[in-house]
Amino acid sequence: MHGRPRKAAKPEDEAASAAQAQELRALQSQLLSNHHNKIYTDEAQQLSAKLVQQNPESYTAWNYRKLVVQHNLAQSESDPDSLKSILDQELELVESALKQNFKSYGAWHHRKWVLSKGHLVLDRELKLLKRFQQLDPRNFNAWNYRRFVAALLNRSEEEELDYTREMIEHNFSNYSAWHNRSVLLCNLMKKKSQGYFPKEKVLNDEYEHVHDAIFTDPDDQSGWFYYLWLLDQTVKTDAPLLVASWPAHESDVILSRNRRSDDSSFSLFDSFHSDSGTIPLILYFNQAVEGVNSSTITIESSFCTEDLNWKPLLQNNSQLSQVWVTHIKFPDVKPHSSEAYQLKISVGQSQGIISASGIHYSHPTQFAFNVCLRPIETEPATKQGGHRILWRDENFHVYQPQSQEPYEVVPIDQLVINDHEPVASNWRAETVANEIALFRELSELNCKIGKLTLARLLTAHDVMLSPRTSKMAHSEVVLELYTDLIKLDPLHSQYYKDEHSLVLLRKVTSNRESLLNHCFSYKNLASSSIGNGICLRLSNLSLSRMGSIEKLLWVQMLDLSHNELRSIDGLEAMQLLSCLNLSNNKLGSLTALGPLRLLKSLEVLDISYNEIGSHTIDTTRYLCSTPLSHTEETSWNSDKIVTGGASLKDNWEAVLIFKSMSLTQLAVVGNAISGENFKSLLVKLVPTLEWLDGDKLH
Repeated sequence: MHGRPRKAAKPEDEAASAAQAQELRALQSQLLSNHHNKIYTDEAQQLSAKLVQQNPESYTAWNYRKLVVQHNLAQSESDPDSLKSILDQELELVESALKQNFKSYGAWHHRKWVLSKGHLVLDRELKLLKRFQQLDPRNFNAWNYRRFVAALLNRSEEEELDYTREMIEHNFSNYSAWHNRSVLLCNLMKKKSQGYFPKEKVLNDEYEHVHDAIFTDPDDQSGWFYYLWLLDQTVKTDAPLLVASWPAHESDVILSRNRRSDDSSFSLFDSFHSDSGTIPLILYFNQAVEGVNSSTITIESSFCTEDLNWKPLLQNNSQLSQVWVTHIKFPDVKPHSSEAYQLKISVGQSQGIISASGIHYSHPTQFAFNVCLRPIETEPATKQGGHRILWRDENFHVYQPQSQEPYEVVPIDQLVINDHEPVASNWRAETVANEIALFRELSELNCKIGKLTLARLLTAHDVMLSPRTSKMAHSEVVLELYTDLIKLDPLHSQYYKDEHSLVLLRKVTSNRESLLNHCFSYKNLASSSIGNGICLRLSNLSLSRMGSIEKLLWVQMLDLSHNELRSIDGLEAMQLLSCLNLSNNKLGSLTALGPLRLLKSLEVLDISYNEIGSHTIDTTRYLCSTPLSHTEETSWNSDKIVTGGASLKDNWEAVLIFKSMSLTQLAVVGNAISGENFKSLLVKLVPTLEWLDGDKLH
């Protein structure tokens, strides 16, 4: 059982184990021979029965038993009593095997298979289950089998829910009963069964129920996990919603085809450069959805008349994504003249956008923005790669908003679209507030899961109120709680660090003033031409995970250096990014850079002084070292790739990541992988490179 120390085996026990292993090998060898030669004699059947009784985990033996049963049934089709005897004997064999190991997957699956043959004595099955659940009430195999039997018996979900309450009251520590209760309640609330609607009444009763378990034994985690499920049911919004976009609602975007502009009459935050006169349109939902296309998203403008191609921002081939993007091509403008266009975007006016759980987008949303096209200057544009971007502190100074700027510099209130989002109900806010008051006392007792629950409650309260207040009122308290948890529970410190990072990023992005504290101007803006020249510097914050990306869609230059990032998942939504500093983090492999493949505007990248190449296998994502086993796009011809002396077999990840990028500046120094052969490979893979590890290439 979990948490029980193992005792060292005695010499006589080791000898007995060796003899048993030798016997099992002999039985298995004979069974495989019988299986291969399709031998189903009485002797062969007895041998297989002996094997599954001694080793219920032998899947091959159970599969052989299925063939045995089918063989015997085929020989006794005309004799009902004989059919019944064959199936009864097989059920007795399974029961005998379960007594040897009542958590054997193979045995439980085989019992289901026997019942599927039509010989059902379901009362006997319930008695068997009761016996095994008394031996171990938390045996989830038995609970899974109970759901199977209950469905065959047509037992109502209400009856099964009553049974879970009975089991929980007998033992609060029955995690499997709590889990089964959550499954049943989800189904009943989804169907709006009598007595299980409205949702608020059901959850209130469940809160009272789980409070009894938690306060009876605060150190037992079973009730806590159920409580966290209840909290999730309380605060989450079932229906998909649009929460952010770029361009933002009521924003005025300056689109320039020049690499530089000395015009200070407009906000740098709203300027965007594109050689082709194209801008991305990004939609960010609160959950993954499908069905985003020209039928469900309509665009009103004086020039955009063709259907647009919407793409999910994902690294695999799924059509469910939280972030979708399309690109809008603007008409050419005459030299020395400007043109302004207004675009109105309607989301969900017709049905078709659906969440992973099958819920339709039911809050039609409209937003509008203006795009001003700047004239193309006659002088040739300077390529960004001509000037090396240096991430030193002396090259940045705090951004000072100019008084003549005609509109908000960072329209935070516009980045999250609330016009059609339902306000959190009074019940949700009151429930969370009541729970906060209840758990403040418990968190003072150095109860780890109590502190974690309070942190989640306070975060949920802030998130529910943030659309109205633009403040994270409890952020400091929550950050302190996670800091305490890192010390109290070092075994799970990485999880607490991740949660700490998410709360910190919510705090930083919660309002205009807070975000401006991290906004810096890059020196010599006119000559460097790095996007809009405003850098969001989130360095030295001990971030281990990225979050609040929906608030950062406008960022074109981002400094995440000197953190503890192991993953950059989510950055793929930041389609405007042209310069990114990831140096001095804990990225352990090239595959961790996967999101960067979707950033088509990225030109400057610093991944120096990470841990890339230090780990032989990227266990966070892959179980084997071949791109053919993954869902990522692998439509490249290895025969056409010149590797510059590096082994393609050993560097396929680099090919997958860098082959489609148009970088002009890259830094990889300080990683285990950054040898001369690897650098030669990069030069071949990225022909646009002009700077590599600070050295000029062309």
